[in-house]
Amino acid sequence: MSDLDKIFKAYDIRGVVPDELDENVAEAVGAAFVKLTNARQIVTLHDMRTSSVPLAAALARGAASQGANVIAGGLGSTDMVYYASGFLDVPGIMVTASHNPAKYNGLKLCKAGAKPVGIETGLAEIKQDVIKGVPPKETHGTIPSKDLLPGYAEYLKKLVDISGIRPLKVVVDAGNGMAGHTVPTVFKGLPIDLVPMYFELDGTFPNHEANPIDPENLRDLQRAVKEHQADIGLAFDGDADRCFVVDEKGEIVSPSVLTALIASRELKREPGGAVIHNLITSHAVPEIITENGGKPVRTRVGHSFIKAKMAETNAIFGGEHSGHFYFRDFWFADSGMLAALHTLAALGTDTRPLSEILADYSRYVATGEINSEVTDQAAITAKVKDIYAKRPGVTLDELDGLTVSGDNWWFNLRPSNTEPLLRFNAEAPTAAETAALRDEVLGLIRGTTDRSE
Repeated sequence: MSDLDKIFKAYDIRGVVPDELDENVAEAVGAAFVKLTNARQIVTLHDMRTSSVPLAAALARGAASQGANVIAGGLGSTDMVYYASGFLDVPGIMVTASHNPAKYNGLKLCKAGAKPVGIETGLAEIKQDVIKGVPPKETHGTIPSKDLLPGYAEYLKKLVDISGIRPLKVVVDAGNGMAGHTVPTVFKGLPIDLVPMYFELDGTFPNHEANPIDPENLRDLQRAVKEHQADIGLAFDGDADRCFVVDEKGEIVSPSVLTALIASRELKREPGGAVIHNLITSHAVPEIITENGGKPVRTRVGHSFIKAKMAETNAIFGGEHSGHFYFRDFWFADSGMLAALHTLAALGTDTRPLSEILADYSRYVATGEINSEVTDQAAITAKVKDIYAKRPGVTLDELDGLTVSGDNWWFNLRPSNTEPLLRFNAEAPTAAETAALRDEVLGLIRGTTDRSE
C-alpha cells in the first residue's frame, strides 16, 4: 500500500500514478466510501487522463464489493458529479487531478446531495478503512453505465435562461480538459458562434496547463478573442469546475468582478438573499451585494468554509478569487459552467460590449496574490500587525490570517499551510495607491526574510 499520508489531502485524494495512487488504493477507497455512506447506490465519473478509466473501474469494483450498485457515468466534469449526486440523491466520486500535471490523478468525493467529503467529514475514516481493509459482502452490486451529460446540460439551462440572448461569438479554451466534452452539449441550440480551442481530450495537456488562474495559461485565449473579434472568451480548468473570462478586448476579468455580476443577477431573482464572498475578494463585492438589496457574508478562504457557510445561511450564491462559484440551486456546489452561462446571459441581454458591462462592477485595483518565502510566518505577521495597529483609522481582524483595513484600502496576510510562505493580497482605489501599499507591506515582510519569490 502506498503512503496514504501523502495522498489524503484536506479536501480530496491526490497523488502520482501509480507510485502513490494506484488501482488497489482506488478499489479500497470505493469499498470504504460505501461503508462510510452506507449507500445502496453511488455514481462515478472520470476525466480524460489515461489513468482515469482504470481508476474509475477499480473504484466501482470496490463499491460493488460492498453491495452497492454503481452508476458508471464515464467521461464528465467535476460539477457533473455534483449534478448527478444532487439530482439522483446518491453519493458520488469524480476521478480527476483537476489542473495538476499529467502524472497525477485523484478522487473527489461527495455524499448524497453533493455534500462535500473532506478530512473532517469522512475522509479520515475512509483513510483508516483503506489501511485496515473492508471485507467484501456476500452480495455484490451491479455497475451499469449511464450518460449523464444530456441531463446535466438541461438542468443548467433551467437555472440560467439564455434562450433569448442575442447572437454571440464565443471563444472557449478547454485546455484539452473536460470542457471539450461538456461545452458542445451545453451550448447546443443556443445562438452562439463557438470558436473551440484545445477541445481534444488529452490528459498530457500538450498546449498549456489546464490552470486558468495562472495568466500565462490565458495568453492563447486572449490572442484568439482579438483575432476572431469575439464577444467573450471562456477558459476552464482540467475538470471544468472553474471558469475564467476574457473580455472582447482580450483583458482578463477578475473573479471578483464575476462574483459581483452574478450576485446582482441572483439578487434580482431573489431579493434580500445572502451572498457569500471570501475575505480576499474585492470590497466592491459586498458593496454591490448591499446595493442590490442582498446580505454579504464574509468567510475564510477555501471551498469547505464557503460551502459550510452557504448551507448555514441558505445563501443563494457564493464566489471566491480562485474562480470557484457556488450556487444554492446547484446543491450549494460549485460550477464553472453555471458561472459561464450567467456571464453569457448578462452579455447576451445587453447591447454593450462585455468590458462596458463589467466596468460597473470593477471599482478598485488589486495586487493579486503575491507569495513571500519566510522563516517565521507568525513573527513577521505579528510585526506587521504591531506597526499597523498604531496607525489612526486602521482596523484589524484575524478571521483568516491578518486583514488590515483603512477607509478605502485593505490587505491580507495568510500563511500557507504546506510551505514556508506568506500570501499577500491588497486592494486600493488606484494603481498608484495599490502599488504603494504593496511595496510598503512587502518591504516589511521581505526585509526579514532569507529569500523571496
